[in-house]
Amino acid sequence: MLDLEVAGRILAQAQYVAALTGAGISAESGIPTFRGAGGLWQNYRPEELATPQAFARDPGLVWEWYAWRQELVAKAEPNAGHRALVDLERLTTLTLVTQNVDGLHARAGSTDPIELHGSLWRVRCTECEAERTIDEPVGGLPTCAECGALERPGVVWFGESLPEEPFELAIDAVSRAQVVLVVGTSGIVQPAASLVEIARSKGATVIEVNPEASPGGRNRIALVGRAGEVLPELVKRAT
Repeated sequence: MLDLEVAGRILAQAQYVAALTGAGISAESGIPTFRGAGGLWQNYRPEELATPQAFARDPGLVWEWYAWRQELVAKAEPNAGHRALVDLERLTTLTLVTQNVDGLHARAGSTDPIELHGSLWRVRCTECEAERTIDEPVGGLPTCAECGALERPGVVWFGESLPEEPFELAIDAVSRAQVVLVVGTSGIVQPAASLVEIARSKGATVIEVNPEASPGGRNRIALVGRAGEVLPELVKRAT
C-alpha cells in the first residue's frame, strides 16, 4: 500500500507520462497471451505461423489463424486497466505505447495509441503495400483493391523489424516523460527493455504494474497485482 501511495504522488506531480503496455493487460479481458497455456491452435504454435515464411508457404492457413484471433478479440471488452489509462489521460499529458495488436486501448477511449507491433484490424498489400483498416474478421484470402495482389495481416511477424515511425514516436515519448508506466509486460524483453532504459537514462521514474515483479532497477516502483485492480487505485491516488 505504501508503494501505491508513493507512486500516486509521483504520478500526480508528473507533467508528461508515457505508458507501455503488453499482453498482460489484454489477458485480463480474456485474450490468450501469445505464448501462454492457450497458445496452441490446431496443433500449431504461434511461432510457426507468425512469420513471412509461413505466409509464403500457406497464406490460407495463416489467415485462418488470424481470423480466429480476430473473432476472439471482437468478443472481448476493454477492462478496468484499459479504462484507468483513459482516466489518466484526462488528468495529465499521456502517450500510450502498446505492444498489443488487439485494439482494446482505442476501444476503451485512449487517444491515438502507438501500436508498435501493428494491429489485427489492419491489412497490407504484399505488392504495393497499400494499407487499410477492417472492422470485422477476415474471411478467405483478402486482396488489394489497388492492385489485386494478396493482402497480409498488418502486424509485425517474427524476423521482421518494428515499423520505424511508431518506434521513433515511442522513443520520443519515453525520452520526454517524467514517469513511465510499464503494464502487463516485463520491461526486460525488447523492445520494451530499450524504451525503459531510455526513460531511466533521462531520469524518469518507472512504475511497473504486473502480477509478478521483474528484476529491479534504479528509479523503479513495482506494484504487484492485476492491471485491472492496481491501475484504477493508482489513478485515484494521482487525482
